[in-house]
Amino acid sequence: MRRALICLASVSVLGACATPGPRTSSPDAAAIAPPAGWRAEATLSNDAVAADWWKAFGDPHLSELVAAALAYNADLGAAEARVREAEAQSRLASAALLPSVSLTAGAQKTRDLNAFGQPSVTLAAQPQLQIAYEVDLWGRLRAANAAGRANLQASRDARDAARLSVSAAVARSYVALLSLDAQLATARAALTSRQEAATRARRRAREGVTSDLELRQAEGELEASAQRVPALELAIRRQESALTLLVGQTSQSVARGTLSALSIPQPTAPLPSSLLVRRPDIAQAEAVLAAADANLASARAAFLPQVRLSAAGGGLFVEHLDPLTVWSLGASALAPIFDGGRLRAQSDAATARRDQAAFGYRKAALTAFGEVESALEGTGRLAEQEEAAVRQRAAAASALDHARKRYQAGYVAYLEELDAQRGLLATETVLSQVREARLQNAVALYQALGGGWAVGAPKD
Repeated sequence: MRRALICLASVSVLGACATPGPRTSSPDAAAIAPPAGWRAEATLSNDAVAADWWKAFGDPHLSELVAAALAYNADLGAAEARVREAEAQSRLASAALLPSVSLTAGAQKTRDLNAFGQPSVTLAAQPQLQIAYEVDLWGRLRAANAAGRANLQASRDARDAARLSVSAAVARSYVALLSLDAQLATARAALTSRQEAATRARRRAREGVTSDLELRQAEGELEASAQRVPALELAIRRQESALTLLVGQTSQSVARGTLSALSIPQPTAPLPSSLLVRRPDIAQAEAVLAAADANLASARAAFLPQVRLSAAGGGLFVEHLDPLTVWSLGASALAPIFDGGRLRAQSDAATARRDQAAFGYRKAALTAFGEVESALEGTGRLAEQEEAAVRQRAAAASALDHARKRYQAGYVAYLEELDAQRGLLATETVLSQVREARLQNAVALYQALGGGWAVGAPKD
């Protein structure tokens, strides 16, 4: 046994000559430094965003839709399955650190001739317990285990990122649906107004008060308004179908509120440095980088000898003979000497994957900073735009009222009232779209801040 250990030590020394050299760090170009502050004016706070951030919009229908999507969305179901797969892979990597124990048992019955030429029948049985263990001298198995845990955490973070993405998609789709409802209400009101104007123009034409030109203009505007209503109804049906798909249901009518009833929350912005621990996609990129680094360490450890210990013990039971105890102890070492560059290529590939993960982390962080900056800028600018749109609508409504009175009094042609009606319709449509943009920007800000999913996430 002593000679065997000496041989193992000699092989280890020879294998040490195959080490891959000093380990390299991530590229300097992949480093990321958070900005000192945001360019947009924002109230800074380190308070975490609530996980149920969609409740801040004050619509119970939206909360029900998000809850249904988190329970039944197909993409989230697949993400949860990937987490279970990663858990199994992590357990598989951990199992390599433990010894393997197996039990074998065999029985054999033979009939042959003995030395005296007489036939004889012999029954023999040999149960045996075998134990094998790899001594992780260089940390190869520990690094693989660390990579498995990091991949598990990456899959959990990916699941949380998917949950945030789905909840934000439901909120955006819901807001878009309410905006279409508001535009449809405006279009129907405009259609009613056009019908009244066309009726009035027909009466005036029969009485000879006005020309056929005015009648044709009124009828043309009526048909234009009539076209807009079914187009919006079709868009609403399609939006409902898209929303129910996110919720994991078949196409159906969606219970909902109104666009004007939705509150526009304004969450406080965190410091740029704290954003890196809030977003699940950044946490996922960080875990992927950790897994790639651990895989690189495992690949480099493969250059060194692998030492395995084995032991077996059991009994030999032969008919008509006393039982016999059998055992064995062994040790082996596998040291790479020449493999045609296979291990070197594996190490270089692992290094490249580590560098890819480092640049992936940098991209995720830069994307996060840009999304928050964009959403913060939109908060103030879109609020100013809505205020201007409200004033414009009031002015357009007043202009229509004056134009209608002047037309009824016979001071102006119908074209003046028609232009005022067009202006009011366009302004009301813009107002609905601007409010939708403000709500969509609030959703984007919540998503950019991480939505609360990354806070308190389990770390293995």
